[in-house]
Amino acid sequence: MSDYFQANLPLQSVAVTKSGANATSGNNNDDVTREIALAMADAAADRKAGDVLVLFVADVSYLADYFLVITGYSKAQVRAIAEAIEHKVETEWQRRPLRTAGKSEGSWVLQDYGDVIVHIMMPREREFYNLEAFWGHAERIELPKSVDSGGKAT
Repeated sequence: MSDYFQANLPLQSVAVTKSGANATSGNNNDDVTREIALAMADAAADRKAGDVLVLFVADVSYLADYFLVITGYSKAQVRAIAEAIEHKVETEWQRRPLRTAGKSEGSWVLQDYGDVIVHIMMPREREFYNLEAFWGHAERIELPKSVDSGGKAT
């Protein structure tokens, strides 16, 4: 992930227009960004992700408004979670990530949507990097029970 930060990136993820051309999304609505982050958490839960955490980091970081930290229990599951998130956001919000890293390795996939950054990790990587502690001063967003329980309806 050494090439993660590059100059001159748009601040929003790439919107998909009906003509198929890409354009930068101009919607800065906080409610929409929150809904997208929660939709990403829901997509992860649909793939039986563990320990889905949504952090509101806008007050403590200029990198993004929300971080998602998600556990996948195999490399195949980590990739499947990433693909489910990409599909849901593209289908429901017509947005694609600015950048995706780590998909080929599958132990840690990072998806950068500009205002939302998603970290999908194997348990070992999640424990080692401990992003929850690093961003411990960020606000934790309460998830619906269906997401919080790993995708199982309650």
